[in-house]
Amino acid sequence: MMKKIALVCFVCLLISSVQGISQQITPTPEQIRALTSEWDGERFPDGRPKISDELLERLKAISMEEAWGILRNKGYNNQFENDWIILHEDEVMTGRAVTAQYMPFREDVNNLVKEIGKEEGRAQSGGTNSWPIDALVEGDVYVADGYGKIVDGTLIGDNLGNAIYANSKNGVIFNGSVRDMAGLSEIEGFNLWVKGHDPSYIQEMMLSTINYPIRMGRAIVLPGDAVLANKWGVIFIPSQLVSELVINAEFTGLRDQFGHQRLREQKYTAGEIDSRWSDTIKEDFLNWLDDKQDLPMSREELDAYLKDRNW
Repeated sequence: MMKKIALVCFVCLLISSVQGISQQITPTPEQIRALTSEWDGERFPDGRPKISDELLERLKAISMEEAWGILRNKGYNNQFENDWIILHEDEVMTGRAVTAQYMPFREDVNNLVKEIGKEEGRAQSGGTNSWPIDALVEGDVYVADGYGKIVDGTLIGDNLGNAIYANSKNGVIFNGSVRDMAGLSEIEGFNLWVKGHDPSYIQEMMLSTINYPIRMGRAIVLPGDAVLANKWGVIFIPSQLVSELVINAEFTGLRDQFGHQRLREQKYTAGEIDSRWSDTIKEDFLNWLDDKQDLPMSREELDAYLKDRNW
């Protein structure tokens, strides 16, 4: 309900701005808190959930299928998008989403956006496509809906790519395109997931909002969502589900590791491992966990998880 209220308020603000009442490029921290009200942890000054760096690092090891399955079981069916062009496809990127919405150019609306941006103290030199970059902090991922525009839809080149990496130490995910792929590839640590690339400059499109909900293909993204991007696609995880998703996926990975090992050892049959485990297998697994030195979670986290787990 709070999400619906926030979206309705946004529409009302757009209408009010045309009538001369002040509009916002970015929601207030209070509005972002309302939009992400199920998160109960630390937040950034702009109101976005501050998912811990530790969880984001652990998220890199989670498979797309594990993350997708857990979100689907929670009723979040519209969080995945694929078919990307990736700069370094063997690398995994995680981070917290800063969202931006672009639209086809319309002069009267663009003039309003620039006027509001000036009132908000945003940079007046260069294009408005630099504004989301100015909002990035370390650990963020710049996620932009460029409505799939490729030719003349290049949201960044290598200059802005360097600025993005300097601010976020991360990369970008665009439902749109970029230019200067050769230059972007030379930015150490930078990566991108885009729908295309082209040598043209950005034309006939404009920034409309920063840190409002956006659509990325078949997915919806909120500011502060955790991003998991690898060569198999991109998934956007609601902030309040990240901790639960990570430890559930890690535990499933441990079960699979144990099961594969015991099958190779021919200690159990495939049917025994691939169905509900017997008490004997459960006990064997728990002993295996006790001896394992390279757990992905802390022993305290594992013990707490096992205490509440329904086998």
